[in-house]
Amino acid sequence: MARIGFTNPYSSTARQVWSRQSVFLVLTGIFIGNIFLPMLHLQSNFTSKSPKVDQNVVRIKKDLKVDPNVVRMEKDLKVDRNVVESPKAVRRNESVEDATHITQGEMSAIASRLSENYRLLSTQSIPTVTTPYVIFTPRLSDAERMKILVTGGAGFVGSHLVDKLMGLGHEVVVLDNFFTGQKKNVEHWLNHPNFSLIVHDVTDPISLEVDQIYHLACPASPPHYQYNPVKTIKTSTMGTINMLGLAKRVKARTLLTSTSEVYGDPKEHPQKESYWGNVNTIGPRSCYDEGKRVAETMMYSYRNQNDVEVRVARIFNTFGPRMHPNDGRVVSNFIIQSLQDKSITIYGTGEQTRSFQYVTDLVDGLYKLMNGNYDLPVNLGNPDEYSVGDFAKHIKRITNSKSEIIFLPKSEDDPGQRKPDITIAKTKIDWEPHVTVEEGLIETIKYFQSVLDMSGEIIPTGPGAAKPKPKVES
Repeated sequence: MARIGFTNPYSSTARQVWSRQSVFLVLTGIFIGNIFLPMLHLQSNFTSKSPKVDQNVVRIKKDLKVDPNVVRMEKDLKVDRNVVESPKAVRRNESVEDATHITQGEMSAIASRLSENYRLLSTQSIPTVTTPYVIFTPRLSDAERMKILVTGGAGFVGSHLVDKLMGLGHEVVVLDNFFTGQKKNVEHWLNHPNFSLIVHDVTDPISLEVDQIYHLACPASPPHYQYNPVKTIKTSTMGTINMLGLAKRVKARTLLTSTSEVYGDPKEHPQKESYWGNVNTIGPRSCYDEGKRVAETMMYSYRNQNDVEVRVARIFNTFGPRMHPNDGRVVSNFIIQSLQDKSITIYGTGEQTRSFQYVTDLVDGLYKLMNGNYDLPVNLGNPDEYSVGDFAKHIKRITNSKSEIIFLPKSEDDPGQRKPDITIAKTKIDWEPHVTVEEGLIETIKYFQSVLDMSGEIIPTGPGAAKPKPKVES
């Protein structure tokens, strides 16, 4: 029987066969790759009437020709379009040395202008639509200049406090989550070397190195703080603990902006700091009222246990430029409604009373309290008392409004009377308000008129919980 098998590929006969095939294939590849294909390529170049151009290159060149930035750049540099396409054109039309000389001259002028601008920015604010005036900032020595943290510094009161501190030459760090704060309130400081803005929520810890802390962060308008009551409580409690923890670590003096709301619907009139208040602990306003009351408790607990220097200001109704258009309280609502000839809405009979202070007076009081020696709660407010009904009529009169005053149901837990006793402020920190309500209203009306001119129609916030919005569509 014949044996069936396969030829050994490693035999001498097989090696000879594979060697001849390999040699033939290698020679054929060399001929095709190095002689035949190049000849075809040359022939194609000689016989073709127009070269084949990559479509992407065409598209790029087309885009460059119509791009206004490229055209403008070429025009400014006074370079012919051929310069971009042909190096020879550079030598033909303009020397490289001349082009370099012009560029260096321009750069020198730019550097000079930048240096002058930086010098200017380090000595003053920049006028903006919201703050159309200049605030000058003196140069303080390192020993005199403090680094001051202002939480809620992009808000209504906070931004005016920032103006005062910057105007005194200090370095200011603003911390704000922009719930009610607005960047436009501090944009006139954004390029100043002494100013820093941090977008941050005080309910989260933060590590900074500062000398003083003004803790203002918390919505103060009933519609705003009722919009998210749990968040409001966290801001007053967790936020205050975080600021006190920071103050303890860096040994910074801390001021809490508390509120006249700690007195609730008061049984004492006017209200002294010794009055313990009449607060509904489970009402719609309690998230703010009780939050501030416990924040005050925390301040003095840290003072007594950890020797943290604390100050507490109980703020009464405040008004002025940079109030949020949808603040929801009587001053902003009455002015917005009057300027648009819309119905002025009063919730209740209008017999409830309020005391109104202008924002610059409040800021002066906060500064004096922070830098004074008195560390117990201090009322900061204007003792001039108005009924809400009379106040609405007054605003209608000075705005020459055609608005109708209408009365709606009273808001729950709305205080019947509110007037500060400022004896302690006068005697302990040498403070009292100087701007009359009439003077303050004139400036505030001008501001809201400018807001209306830019934003168009504004529908004021009602008594219910609402998120702050610059403009509410109907």
